[in-house]
Amino acid sequence: MIVLTDSAVHAVRSAIDKAEASPAGLRIQVEAGGCAGYKYMMGLVGTPDDGDAVVSSGGVSIFVDEESQPLLAGTTIDFVVALEGSGFTFDNPNATNNCSCGKSFG
Repeated sequence: MIVLTDSAVHAVRSAIDKAEASPAGLRIQVEAGGCAGYKYMMGLVGTPDDGDAVVSSGGVSIFVDEESQPLLAGTTIDFVVALEGSGFTFDNPNATNNCSCGKSFG
């Protein structure tokens, strides 16, 4: 369903190691909004919610709610370090268009 690149796995594990609480994994979801219609939301969470798909990529647990699952199916998430800044990027085969910010799609 969702794949994290080695760079993304390293970034998430680093965040988990620095977190005060012990997160169980990474929640990834899609919400209405953003420049192109939908926006990606990510955050560390302590437990999955009822109905979440639980996927493991590179040893990191990823939690995806039911509504976001079809919109994120097949997505590869990378963590890029560049002159313009660092951050996660999304290669989503379900996106018909993307915003230039890279954080929203339609």
